Amino acid sequence: MKTPILVAGLAFAVISTASVAQAPAAPAGQPLGGPVVQGVCLLSREAVFANAAIGKVATTRLQELARVAQAEIDAERKPLEAEAKALQGQPDNAATKARREALGTKWQALQLKAEHNSREIEATRGKALERIANETQPVIAQVYGQKKCGLVLDRSTVLGGNFANDLTADVVRGVDAKITTITFERERLPVQAQPGAAPAR
Repeated sequence: MKTPILVAGLAFAVISTASVAQAPAAPAGQPLGGPVVQGVCLLSREAVFANAAIGKVATTRLQELARVAQAEIDAERKPLEAEAKALQGQPDNAATKARREALGTKWQALQLKAEHNSREIEATRGKALERIANETQPVIAQVYGQKKCGLVLDRSTVLGGNFANDLTADVVRGVDAKITTITFERERLPVQAQPGAAPAR
């Protein structure tokens, strides 16, 4: 039996590793460009979060919290695996059956704990992202005004064209000038009752 790995917490899901210095490339052999479209600007929020110092700090912290959450599960899983191995080849009698049923209950409880830990890491990620977005939005508005934009598009949805009005790098520099670090702890969520468990009195 295996418990779920906390994959969700190990990656700052909305963060891209793409460099802010590079705009999306057009298909090979079909270079796109053309004139600058006045008032139309581009921005990659994912690249801002990935390249701004605060985003890097948040990613590192989330990975650290996820490792701790996973270590909690690993510590409880090892003795259960040892017990399961000890039961292999045991005579199929009432005592062995009872031990196997008890072990199955423990595995189910551990799986529920792993899922709970994963939800806590995801909640932590969401809170951290919200804080970064709140710090970033005023900078985006400032750069938007400086570049005299009338419209801003998500850079990742643009197939090609002239990327002279890409705000991403300027926003990253602005965010770094404003804030470079962030601190947070793991969010704690109420434990959900196991199916079939009696309600707490």
